[in-house]
Amino acid sequence: MSVNNTTPAAMSIDVEDWFQVQNLGIDPSLWDTHERRVEGNVTRMLELMEMHNVKCTCFILGWIAERHPDIVKDIANAGHEIASHGYNHELIYEISTDRFRKDIRDTKSLLEDLTGHQVVGYRAPCFSITDEAIDILQEEGYTYDSSSFPTIAHDRYGKLSGLQPNEVVQEIREGFHEVCVSCLHVLGKGIPWAGGGYFRLFPYPLFKAGVNKILKKKQPYVFYIHPWEIDAGQPRVQGMGKQYTFRHYLNIDKCDERWGRLLGDFNWTTVADLKDQVLNGTV
Repeated sequence: MSVNNTTPAAMSIDVEDWFQVQNLGIDPSLWDTHERRVEGNVTRMLELMEMHNVKCTCFILGWIAERHPDIVKDIANAGHEIASHGYNHELIYEISTDRFRKDIRDTKSLLEDLTGHQVVGYRAPCFSITDEAIDILQEEGYTYDSSSFPTIAHDRYGKLSGLQPNEVVQEIREGFHEVCVSCLHVLGKGIPWAGGGYFRLFPYPLFKAGVNKILKKKQPYVFYIHPWEIDAGQPRVQGMGKQYTFRHYLNIDKCDERWGRLLGDFNWTTVADLKDQVLNGTV
């Protein structure tokens, strides 16, 4: 362990399969025709986290939970937090409010039925959160969202009004909190430093140094990863363009080893626990 970080760092996994990634452009009506690899990948991730005594938050797609209920139960039985990633991995701003409400209601109910635990956390597919979605989440019994990069512009990311750029946990409605995904501020600009393609892009020592810098400033840190990112053997999709091909497959053969190092190099907790530590003033 290189850092005995007392400032909390949250580990999170967005549980979806390789063919559900937005960049690949595979129609949801065809998902059931593709090889499912999520079960083996999640099992591997659970083994790595057990090895390093890490507890995380798993934001799980309802589509996955319905077809692989044992995955959800295994995650819960290992002591990890179960949270919602919606059902069909649809961008929020591209669907109706009624459809969004049904999506998050059905997923919450399914996950709670499978685990016997209340589900209170949510992360939007591709971080496509909106102000209206926050209102609906609260109405449906969620108490926090973790979908916002406050200082980052991206072609798919949503935007919440009124967020403070340097506060990780913020009360955005009475009793409802946003737990922002982490950025590293360099020369006044925010660089995504929370996982995904950026974790695979930068050499591990550089990424680790950035996490150290954030934590040494007493800023809580939130990391995310997907099961398909540790799967070098996943099918290769052709014809999705150079940019998306680069984003998706970059250093995917190294990610299993890198993530294992990251698990061992810092102290990790769940997103809900990070939020509670901040709100209780223990940070």
